[in-house]
Amino acid sequence: MFHLSKKIFLVILAAGPWAARGETLDALVSEALAHNVELNFYSAEIAAAKGALRTAGTIRNPELSVQTGFKNARNNSGTTSDTGGTFAFSANQTFEYPGRIALRKAIAQGDIELAELHLEQFRAGIAARVRALVGNVFIAQEKIATTREVADRLEALSDILGQRAPGGPTPVLEARIIEGNALTLRRQEREGTLAAKLPVVQLNQLRGRPVNDALQLPSARIVFAEPPRLPSLLASARARAFEIRIREAELAQQGFKVSLSKNERYPAITVGPFYSYEKAADREVQAGIGVSVPLPFWDRNAGNIATSTAREQQAQASLVTTQRDVERRVAENAAIFQAKREEIEKWETNTKFREAAESADQNYRLGAVPVSIYVETQKQYLEIIGALFDLKKDALQAAQELEILTGIKLYQARDSHDR
Repeated sequence: MFHLSKKIFLVILAAGPWAARGETLDALVSEALAHNVELNFYSAEIAAAKGALRTAGTIRNPELSVQTGFKNARNNSGTTSDTGGTFAFSANQTFEYPGRIALRKAIAQGDIELAELHLEQFRAGIAARVRALVGNVFIAQEKIATTREVADRLEALSDILGQRAPGGPTPVLEARIIEGNALTLRRQEREGTLAAKLPVVQLNQLRGRPVNDALQLPSARIVFAEPPRLPSLLASARARAFEIRIREAELAQQGFKVSLSKNERYPAITVGPFYSYEKAADREVQAGIGVSVPLPFWDRNAGNIATSTAREQQAQASLVTTQRDVERRVAENAAIFQAKREEIEKWETNTKFREAAESADQNYRLGAVPVSIYVETQKQYLEIIGALFDLKKDALQAAQELEILTGIKLYQARDSHDR
């Protein structure tokens, strides 16, 4: 629909089997994922969770107790009978109630899964952010090209009028009107150039590059795909949305915590050999096996059981709330995307406004239309094109949200010369 200058570098939004040099976006995403320092935080969380898993599966160390001293033996009359030394030692090993270590390991494994989900979610967010920024650059560049097209047309006409001999005040005033509109469009072009630079700065930061690093991207145009029906989108969101998967993992982990708190009602058992030796008057040696078991008379872990059960109920409610929220966002963004996509297709196939702008330019040069109609036609053309760019931005934002929620890509890129 639009003639874009070959000097303008547009951007590729998504790689696909029919995208022109689609590896460019893949390279940007890979670079951002490789150099983003925040990823180190999530990697450290995974390492910490793996360390906790090793701790959860570790059996308690045995305890060694050694005693030595002096013994003074007396008879019934209080007279010292004899004196001598004493020596005793014991080694004790605590054994957890069956299943307790397995439950602790399951909880620690859940922490690893949660950390990995958060990392995966963050990586997907970075990739989506890179694609969205690239999309913003594309839209800004396309708007610059259209504004430049009309500004060039007005400036060329202004130069022609300036070369003509003045034939009264009307031609002079018309020339000034056209020149003023051309200056206004050049200002809009400069503002658009600035708008195109801002996403590049963020892209450079995500890629770990200097903010002023030059970034040139091959020419491409956005093509929005036909979205699946809402039931398919909802089913995909329930299976793939990170928020739901995180809540499901938290609920499963909380179930293990409830089981652990119930298991902890039963005490651990401490078993170990002991040996003692005394030499005072008589020599006495004792050896045997000792067993120590706490008696759960007063504390049967009722408080922790109640707390963990309540936390499980909260996790269940949070999962249901998250599922509803995700479904609502999928439905809203699907409706927005479909409406914007239909509008974009309708406007892109309608060339009458562009043709009217070109016709007004030709007829004004021939003196067939007044300057008011000429200027108004050019402005109307730019307003229509600006509205189309706004539609593309809205559709892109909805598509990005749907991609994060469902994992389905709803846009690709084609070479800007393909139609």
